[in-house]
Amino acid sequence: MELFQKLIDLIKDKTGTTSDGVAIAMIIVGIFIIIFALVGLVISFILWLKYHKLNKTKNSCGLTGEEAARKILDNNGLQHIKVKCTGSILWGNSYSHVFKKVRLRRFTYKKDSVTSLAMAAQKSALAVMDKEKDPIMKTRNVLIPLQLFGPLMFIPLVVIGVIIDLVIVMQTGGTPTFIATFISAGLGLLFYIVSFALTVVILKAETKAQARSIEILKDERLATDDEIESIKELYKLYNLEYINNMIMAFLELLMRILQIVAAAQGSAARSND
Repeated sequence: MELFQKLIDLIKDKTGTTSDGVAIAMIIVGIFIIIFALVGLVISFILWLKYHKLNKTKNSCGLTGEEAARKILDNNGLQHIKVKCTGSILWGNSYSHVFKKVRLRRFTYKKDSVTSLAMAAQKSALAVMDKEKDPIMKTRNVLIPLQLFGPLMFIPLVVIGVIIDLVIVMQTGGTPTFIATFISAGLGLLFYIVSFALTVVILKAETKAQARSIEILKDERLATDDEIESIKELYKLYNLEYINNMIMAFLELLMRILQIVAAAQGSAARSND
């Protein structure tokens, strides 16, 4: 108990919070972040093993990822959608509504493996859903830029707020209130909250595309029953990883809120002094 109190006091000292409750909340959230980070590592490792096992297994249709995507798109009247090879970590295997292209990673693009077939089919299914004006897909297309860049806005906005406060102090010679910092942090937090909410929409679109890709693979006889089952397992692992990432994002959001509350308490305490 004494050790726990020392930890609380340490957090209060480092963050500026005057509340034991906020410090305890930060400890609890921190523990959960560590737990789900470890869970994420396990899921990612299992996914990596499954991905590479299937990536070494030739698919029965004999098509590379590029050829499979091209065939699915052409068969669904999407000849105008391009299939491009990408080495980008940011984009990876993806479908772009704006640029009208399916992007496949280099090893997915040129290999005739079960993994390549699965990735090509799922991303092509997103394009098919886009053509059919699927409601979830329409929402995804509008909101995905915010989902991608929302979390990146937090730190730059806080930095801008700090700079504004410093400029005000230098010009007025008064005591810093950090009002601009808190406003900027709040705005950054809003972007973060919106981004987190959008992950649910993205997951719905991705899982629906997975189900659609299975239908396409069956209808166009591009995969055997055994391959279909392996692809379903691969999709499930991707979904588990995505859900774990969502939980991590939520926990990080809670931690950011607690940090802002702690900083506000610290600022108020210094002003009273």
